[in-house]
Amino acid sequence: MTELQFKNVSFAYPDGTKALENLTLTVPAGQRLAIIGQNGAGKTTAVKLMNGLLKPTEGEVTVGDWHTKDYTTAQVSRKVGYVFQNPDDQIFHNNVALEVQFGPKNMGFDSERVSLLTDWAMKVCGIYNVSHENPYNLPYSVRKFVTIASVLAMDSDVIILDEPTAGQDRVGLDLLSKLLDELEGKGKTVIAITHDMEFVTDYFSRIVVMANRKIIADDDSERIFYNPSILEESMLKPPAVAKIANLLGLEKGILTKDQLLSVLKERVLMRG
Repeated sequence: MTELQFKNVSFAYPDGTKALENLTLTVPAGQRLAIIGQNGAGKTTAVKLMNGLLKPTEGEVTVGDWHTKDYTTAQVSRKVGYVFQNPDDQIFHNNVALEVQFGPKNMGFDSERVSLLTDWAMKVCGIYNVSHENPYNLPYSVRKFVTIASVLAMDSDVIILDEPTAGQDRVGLDLLSKLLDELEGKGKTVIAITHDMEFVTDYFSRIVVMANRKIIADDDSERIFYNPSILEESMLKPPAVAKIANLLGLEKGILTKDQLLSVLKERVLMRG
């Protein structure tokens, strides 16, 4: 299993624009981590440094015992798979199965392993029944799962999901929930960057908040979403459930629908 580390990492683009400043972060193997913050906070730059698409201007990014600056993006992708926000930036085959097979084939896996990984990835992503379709004939939400499957089939230790809930309906969100459980069962590290605060509170125990190119908080959802100073600095809004709980004058710490319903049910029973 693979641990990710940022050690005093800064990054600037060729024109001098600073995107990250002095990030230090450790992500243990097998952890679920959500990275949140407004556009421009540095989230996407940070995850592109994780899989070698970008190299640090200062500091070190390590993936296991690899320093990413010493390896190509193709090499680092064997350890860190990255699912882009827009599936149309990632899909280039006219057949779903061929798209999903491409990664493991390109990595030199034998035919049996390619077949097993491809079938598993398509099944866990709910696209096995459309394996012979052209991805561009499928809805946007399904194309997102095609790109997720294509990364999962590479069997990387770390999976990065960029805005995975974008364009998803209830069926897609339920599928994502099962997918996260499947990956956790396999010991995979999952890192999501997202603006969906309900998704964050429902599925991630550790949250990193970024603002102004830095990490300003690294904690659980309760300590982050009930901390006004963090929300103000990052310009984030708490999940809708937390807002409802606050309006109803309920205790702090309520972040999910199940928590809210449980507290309301208890109060109804007490009033009897």
